Order: sequence, then C-alpha cells, then structure tokens
Amino acid sequence: MPSAYLLVSHGSRDQRPEIAMNQLVDLIGDIQSSHPPHSESKNLIGTAYLELRPTPLHEQIQEFGKVAQSHGCDRLKIVPLFLLPGVHVMTDIPEEVTKAQAALDLAIEVKPYLGTHPRLAQLLRKQMSALEVQKWILLSHGSRRPGSVEPVEAIAATLGALPAYWVLLPSLQLQIQELASFGVTEIGILPYFLFAGGITDALAQSVEQSRMQFPGVSLQLAEPLGASSFLADLIWDLLES
Repeated sequence: MPSAYLLVSHGSRDQRPEIAMNQLVDLIGDIQSSHPPHSESKNLIGTAYLELRPTPLHEQIQEFGKVAQSHGCDRLKIVPLFLLPGVHVMTDIPEEVTKAQAALDLAIEVKPYLGTHPRLAQLLRKQMSALEVQKWILLSHGSRRPGSVEPVEAIAATLGALPAYWVLLPSLQLQIQELASFGVTEIGILPYFLFAGGITDALAQSVEQSRMQFPGVSLQLAEPLGASSFLADLIWDLLES
C-alpha cells in the first residue's frame, strides 16, 4: 500500500514560508511521478506546522492521517523541515507525533530532519556561487539546546565559512568585526534559513546597519535556501531513506 508524506515546518505569521512549502509539495509531486512505483499510484503529500496555527501539530497530523487512510495509505512519513537538532526537532515534534499516533490506526514514521542531509552543503554552495567575495559567514538561527550548533559549525567548516548565530554568540556583527580586523574587505553573508520571511527581513536590516558601521567593507547578502528542485530532491531522499 502507498505511503502518505507530510512536511512539517515551524510556522510563521508571514505568508512567504507557507507559499514556499506549497511550492515544495508540487516539486516533490513532480519527482515522485517520475519514480516507479510511485508514478503508478501518486502518494499523498501534505504540510503541517509546529506553531502559529489554529490547531496544534498533533491534530494536524491526525487530520492528514485520516485523509491518507481514506486514500488507501497505510503509512505516514513525516520529514521535519528544520536545519538544526534543536528543541523543536528533538522534543516538540516527537511529543506531538506520539499524541497523534495514539489516535490513529496508521503507522507514523518520522524521518531524519532536513539538516542531516549530506548534500545540503552542495545547495549552500549553489547560493554562494551567485556572489564573489573574499570570505563567507554562515548565519544560522541557533538553538540553546546542547549540541545543536555543532552541525552548523561542521557545515561552515566544509564551506570555508565562519559560523554566526541570530540568537547566540558569535553574532553576525562580531564575525564581521573579526574579519574586518584582518583586512577582509569583501564579506558574503549566507543565511542558513529555509525561506524568506520575518527573520530574513530583519537580517537584511541588520546587514544595512553593519554597512554603515563598517564603511570600508562590502557586505553581500545571499538568498536563503528557498523552494527549489534541488531542495525537493533532498527531501525526497529523506522520505525514501
């Protein structure tokens, strides 16, 4: 019997992340339609959100699970679209899934979160290729959960970039100051965020302020990951792993 797929993200008051999530659903649908046996019976794909929704995540999972069962699915695969192993990934989502499972006669399988995919660095390099700079800073949201920033440091090292965090130290401003003190005059800032939204807007304002603070340094802000066929491929890999 076919599986149903559910993409779970944080949730936002901004409409842009939800639009991007829907674009990912379409892109993943295109991928599965070209992969037998999925091409013969298209699997159900949906979205759900951890926060900022009228209903809690476990109720969203239950509702989608019932729809999946009505379509003949016997398994629900969930991919957390998060980049860090923070509290949301390691605690909140598992708790919500446990609540949902208690009310569903449907096997639920939580796949590895997006940030674990080994090809994520390739996607980040693609974002970096649009700009020519001397040094890069990889800016992540950050999490206070112990061990949660280690993957950021690892991927930053792979990219040859300095890590910085929105809610932790070292901050973006501190890393810009560090590079400027070594005479670097061209710095690229790579947002380690899935989609454009409120935080990336605030980041753009922060970069503008830093430009005034460091007039001798060219600061270039790259795009967040965004909905793309490459990202959809990574999610498909996790769903089918």
